[in-house]
This record gives sequence, C-alpha cells and structure tokens, in this order.
Amino acid sequence: MLCCTAMMDLGSELGVPPYVFYPSGANFLGFMLELQALHDEGKLGDLAELKDTESEMAIPSLEKPLPCKFLPSVVVEKEWLPLLIDNTRRLREARGIVVNTFLELETYALGSVSVAGNPPVYPVGPLLNLNSARPEEEEEEEYKEVMEWLDGQPAGSVVFLCFGSMGSFAKEQATEIAAALERAGHRFLWSLRRPSEMGITGVPGEYENFDDVLPGGFLDRTSGVGKVIGWAPQMAVLGHQSVGGFVSHCGWNSVLESIWFGVPVGAWPMYAEQQLNAFQLVEELGLAEEIKMDYRWDGGMMVTAEEIEGGIRRLMAAENDEGRKRKTVKEVSEMSKKALTEGGSSCSSLSRFIQDVIDNIS
Repeated sequence: MLCCTAMMDLGSELGVPPYVFYPSGANFLGFMLELQALHDEGKLGDLAELKDTESEMAIPSLEKPLPCKFLPSVVVEKEWLPLLIDNTRRLREARGIVVNTFLELETYALGSVSVAGNPPVYPVGPLLNLNSARPEEEEEEEYKEVMEWLDGQPAGSVVFLCFGSMGSFAKEQATEIAAALERAGHRFLWSLRRPSEMGITGVPGEYENFDDVLPGGFLDRTSGVGKVIGWAPQMAVLGHQSVGGFVSHCGWNSVLESIWFGVPVGAWPMYAEQQLNAFQLVEELGLAEEIKMDYRWDGGMMVTAEEIEGGIRRLMAAENDEGRKRKTVKEVSEMSKKALTEGGSSCSSLSRFIQDVIDNIS
C-alpha cells in the first residue's frame, strides 16, 4: 500500500521484491511524481499560496494546464505534503506500481507515468467490492427502505447526493442544498450526515431529526419526489435503474463505482486528492458536470443554492450535450467491465505483473 512504503526495506532484506499498490488513479500518481521532482530540484513553490491565485501548473499526467485553485487539498496542507513527497520518492525504488485504474479510462495519464526512470505501472482496475452493495445486518432495515423507495421511481429520474464516508454538512450548507433541490425539481435521494466535532479527521454522525437542520417544511414539500437519509448503501443505489445522476465528492472509489454503473457525476470535491479527480472528470474526460470544483471542506466556503441548482440541472438534463456526455459515460462503463475479462486490458496487465513478480523472485 502507498502508506507502507517504509516496509520496502524489510522486503528487500527478506529477498522479496518491493511492489506498491496505489489506490488512487494514474493522474494523481503522475501529479505526485511531478511534485516530488520539482520539490527535489528546489522548484516547488508554496502550494498553499498558489491555490488562491489565478496561476496554472503544467502536469504531465494532464493534457490541460491545471488551474492552481484546483490543487488537491492534501498537497496544500503543509503537514501532509512532506509525507506525500517522501512516500512518492520511495515509490521510485519499487519494482512496480499496481494502480487501481484501467487503460481505457486514463490512457493519457498512464502514458505519462510509463516513461524511462519510473517503475513499471500496472493498471489492474477497476477494483471494486461489489459485495458491499449488500448491507450489514444492522443496516438491513435502512437498506430495504431506500431500495423500496427507488423501486417506485421512474428510470433515470433520481439524482443521488452522497459524499463518502467522511463527507458531511452543517445547517448553513444543508440549507443551500435543500433550496437547490427544491428549485431544480428533480427526484432526489440525499445522504445527509452531521459533521464530527473533530472536523474532517472525525467520522460523521447521524442527525437525529432532519427537521432541525433543513428549512422549515422542506421535508413535507418534497415528500412526493425526494428522500433524505443518513447512511446510504452507495453501491446498491448507483446500480439501481432509477438513478440518473450522482452528486459526489469524487473520491476515487466513488469515481470508479459511478463509471462501473454508468452514472454521470456532479463534481463537488471536499478533501484529499478529490479536486484533482474532479478536474480530470470534468475537463479532461468529459464524464462529469461541475458543482464546485474548487470547494474545500475546511476552507469556510459556501456553495450557493444557485451553483448547486445549475449543476444538478446540467447533470440531469436529458439533452445534456445533445446526449453525448451520458452516452460517453455508458461507453466507458462498458470498457471498465471489458477490462476485467480475459484478454481485457487490466486482466492482461495483471498477468504481466504476476510474471514480473515471478521473474524477480527467481
């Protein structure tokens, strides 16, 4: 794993060739390799300051220049950057890097990291826990209620709002989201969770009463078209035929899940590397619509109802880009499944990885 690069020395002592599993995409891998190179050459500026400017950065894993306002949160946090730089430097010592992506999705990014001087890169994804679509025993009742509600909705009519295991909103932002949903008029399923007192490092909790955090009368006015929940069975929801759009924090697992099920994304990143993922989805791959790509959960930013409403309308519009974007998502979805079949790109890459391990051990 990426966070365990310190174990590479132990593996070498035991005669075990060091390989690293990289759970993010090839784009973030290329981004970090570039940042580490710039840092070691003394050419990396203060990223925390750059994010508030109109500057752009040329990143080899991106075809377009990256506006600095979309720098991922994890690299503008000064306590995290040195750790990431050190880990990335150690990556270069690995015999290979196994990445949770597939060639057809990140063709350009994979080409940029597969160059002389870097370890071989093996894209073997999408690696998804499809069994997580089924709930744990204690979540069975909530799961059944959500799925029964979705069963009663027309195909492709529901926008699903869910922001990962660490995503949450306080009353002020929840009020803006509620206003946007009511004005947009689309059917919705909204996973709304309470922020932890520990901030972004704490696990969100559940609201005991949604009326305490949502505008007065909202639940009554939208009872025929919407449902607000706490915990959400994300995989099962994305796989339901009634879901036509996914407003997401753009965590890499969520990105791969949305692609697998062919659901377009409304990009609203919050922390970690998610701003970079969002930029890639919206600007490079054309698989998403922007809600607010420069949002940072701990930055005190408020996304307005107008911004959210506009993003949801674009996401859910049947005539979206004359149907091209929704069609593209479906095509990439099929590619993600084919990649894992015999002879597919990820299956073949896995075979090359296994052979390389065998050759290096022997």
